[in-house]
Amino acid sequence: MLVRDYDSQVCSIARSLEVVGERWSLLILRSVMAGRRRFDELRDELDIARGVLTARLRRLEEHGVLERRLYQERPDRYEYVPTDKGLDLWPVLNHLLQWGDRYYPDQGGPPVTVTHDGCGGQPDRHQMCDRCGAALGPQNTTGFSRLRADS
Repeated sequence: MLVRDYDSQVCSIARSLEVVGERWSLLILRSVMAGRRRFDELRDELDIARGVLTARLRRLEEHGVLERRLYQERPDRYEYVPTDKGLDLWPVLNHLLQWGDRYYPDQGGPPVTVTHDGCGGQPDRHQMCDRCGAALGPQNTTGFSRLRADS
């Protein structure tokens, strides 16, 4: 984590990185936005240590990026759902995805795609559909992000 020295450095980027700037946090958010909401699903997909996953989920929950919801009793089991604050990170993740596809392409093509539910187009650099021009976000795309805060 970054040193929290905001007396000499007032910067929204630095404050944001305190919450989501650690590698695992962004990968967890990517997976949650793709529909993997349960602890075991996240652990298996990411091949992450239990303690690391627990700590990162707790931090994202404490900062209001994810919400933990009970989905089973006896034993209690929870899933992690993005809040509105978490969903606001969709464009950040999508821009990072596009940046990676542009500068670090996979020979087999993009491993993850985001598609507009309405017409099948993809987000352009401005997060608009490259086919129909609609504004895109988690509410109208399929790919790594289809969740809504109220789902």
